[in-house]
Amino acid sequence: MRSLFLQAPSFDGYDGGAGARYQMKREVKSFWYPTWLAQPAALVEGSRLIDAPAHDLSWDDIKHEVDDKELIVLHTSTPSFGQDIRTAELIRARNPKALIGLIGAKVAVEPESSLAASTAVDFVCRNEFDFTIKDIADGIPLDQVAGISFRDKATGAIVRNLDRAVIENMDTLPWVTPIYKRDLDHTKYFGGYLLHPYISFYTGRGCKSRCTFCLWPQTVGGHNYRTRSIDNVVAEVKYTMATWPDVKEVFFDDDTLTDNAPRVEALAVELGKLGVTWSCNAKANVPRKTLEVMKANGLRLLLVGYESGNQQILINIKKGLRTEVARQFTKDCHELGIVIHGTFILGLPGETEETIEETIRYAKEIDPHTIQVSLAAPYPGTFLYKQATENGWFDNTNALLTEGGTQIAQLSYPHLSSERIFDKVEEFYKRFYFRPSKIGSIVWEMLRDWNMMKRRLREGVEFFEFLRHRKEAA
Repeated sequence: MRSLFLQAPSFDGYDGGAGARYQMKREVKSFWYPTWLAQPAALVEGSRLIDAPAHDLSWDDIKHEVDDKELIVLHTSTPSFGQDIRTAELIRARNPKALIGLIGAKVAVEPESSLAASTAVDFVCRNEFDFTIKDIADGIPLDQVAGISFRDKATGAIVRNLDRAVIENMDTLPWVTPIYKRDLDHTKYFGGYLLHPYISFYTGRGCKSRCTFCLWPQTVGGHNYRTRSIDNVVAEVKYTMATWPDVKEVFFDDDTLTDNAPRVEALAVELGKLGVTWSCNAKANVPRKTLEVMKANGLRLLLVGYESGNQQILINIKKGLRTEVARQFTKDCHELGIVIHGTFILGLPGETEETIEETIRYAKEIDPHTIQVSLAAPYPGTFLYKQATENGWFDNTNALLTEGGTQIAQLSYPHLSSERIFDKVEEFYKRFYFRPSKIGSIVWEMLRDWNMMKRRLREGVEFFEFLRHRKEAA
């Protein structure tokens, strides 16, 4: 079928390409590659991928693209679902004959209600959907495609087909980077902590950790870390380097690349032979020996989820991490010259005024280069969502974001209101960044590199605008 894969237009500043975990307006301009759309697009010959938010495209800019398509697949999420449904209905009005489907964690865990939301949607995919989409594009009737729920055209009834087995041999998936090259402008993708321009893709799927709030392993990726062969990954890195000579960094977007220490060490050695600069996600428990191998072979930065400085909260969310281990890991990274972007979450189960203060002090003590502070987000399909529902923690809202894309504090506790948790995010940022030592390190970074000077000044303006709009939205 003539197929279109679409990240639909959304709110200004939307950061939620299919490769991202959480969709919201960030502190600074950020766009992730739509990797989860590019993957099935790579399986369907002659397909087209449009990432409207990153390329600043409106419906009027792209509407003509749907006219001749037989299959149109949209990536959706809990925050963007309403807008994506509206886009599906606009598509249906222009092209009544097209098959329209939705992919993503939202529809994976709520297939029936997602289909019930609009008759414009013909099917939704559950769990991994790469070969599911290929089957549909190859013309296999919907009632014979494993891994979907669909609307029966004759009766209007919603039908749930058999589940599809997860992919075990990850090398059976084609590379996503040729799709990036064909359909995307790589200069449109930014990460506040990544060098620009960058390329990101996965070397594997799944995460063995059981963090109660984390969306992707509980809905699509699973807890079994399935990996591509090192030769396969290295070949795609070589392609990336040859295709985009201006790319300054490759980011491996696996949930936790460092979960398999022997593999990441072996991969690092091969990357070192290429002379490529690279970064990845990591848990704050990587042994120093592994860090040394990674750093010696091109590692620049680790994106690390610390979440909280309070040990009991880490236990509550099943993080599987001790703060003293995280402290040693961070010390090792500082000594080895590995940059850390640390992420923290306020409002997790067990949070109090005191634990928030503990986390702020902890962040200042371990001192990652940059940080991201989020509000606890109970996405459907996660254990945190189940907890919040059973315990009545929701603060009278079923929205994760404002209409403008700013994150809302959804959880409220008898001893700690959602308003107080919301306000503490700004305090966290200010107390972390407005320190003489942190200001000095950022200024020094800017003075050494004119491009970094321009970038940090832009990000500074965006950061203060973010805080202002955040307060207005509240």
